[in-house]
Amino acid sequence: MQFGWTAGEEASFEVLDAFVDWGGTLIDTADVYSAWADDNDGGVAEEIIGRWLSARGNRDDLVIATKVRVQMGPWPTQGRETRHQREGLSRRWILKACEDSLRRLRVDHIDLYQAHTFDPYTPLEETLAAFTSLVQRGLVRYLGCSNFSAWRLMQSLWTSDVRGLEKFVSIQPDYSLASPTRANFERELAQVCQHYGVGVLPYSPLGGGLLTGKYRRGAALPDSARAAEIKPRMTEQNLDLIDELIAIANGRGATPGQVALAWLLVQPFVTAPIIGANSPDQLRELLPAASLTLSADEVDRLAKVSSWPKARTELDGHENR
Repeated sequence: MQFGWTAGEEASFEVLDAFVDWGGTLIDTADVYSAWADDNDGGVAEEIIGRWLSARGNRDDLVIATKVRVQMGPWPTQGRETRHQREGLSRRWILKACEDSLRRLRVDHIDLYQAHTFDPYTPLEETLAAFTSLVQRGLVRYLGCSNFSAWRLMQSLWTSDVRGLEKFVSIQPDYSLASPTRANFERELAQVCQHYGVGVLPYSPLGGGLLTGKYRRGAALPDSARAAEIKPRMTEQNLDLIDELIAIANGRGATPGQVALAWLLVQPFVTAPIIGANSPDQLRELLPAASLTLSADEVDRLAKVSSWPKARTELDGHENR
């Protein structure tokens, strides 16, 4: 989502080159990225990736994932929700959005096509039937979702089962050591994913930068938009968490960000955290987390300063009753 926003095309190409040169295979984007940037109605990140794929010529070596649902452009017929027309995950919008993404990405198929958020205005049967038709036509290989609650994911899996439709094989939740919805995810959605074999691709695995070690207790915050977003989250608990990440990182010759990512990789339901980088240097700092295995003691130390012990106690108590 950084491409076309904090990273221009040249910088984006450098990030993508570095990623695949260091062994990366999954590139995740969305049609709406980066519609929030100036003079951008969305689709720019896909276009940049498409031009890079054409230049690199390595499409078959990669898993390309993108998403559909969020408003593209200013018009109701472009996915915007209005009183009269809501087409976020309607058949019409899904089919059109897929064709547009294929064109922008310059590929003949999408490996993982994901519902960006749940659409309460379109019957699930219509949404899943439209997705299934794309799979049957060879335009999409697998289906995923993002930002679905546990019961909405279960509803989707049940609908696919009873209607004989393609199923969601993955989900993207907001999940990290500092995620405000972490306890709910671990208590409910993670259990559904483990039981039904749904892959988990956490986004914002570093808490929007909170867990990188850049923001520390007693240190002045930089004058930036990101720092302004981080400031309300500098709670005593999160500051304790950052201190523990730093302590573990110092003992391992690692960085706090690497430790935070390594913690995610320890979780049995996590498939692959999604990191967003706008420079090769950021990738170089984060990718070593893939080979960093935390000890049981280190995992326990992080548990003690975050929300997991409370969530585990509540869950165990419910099961015991």
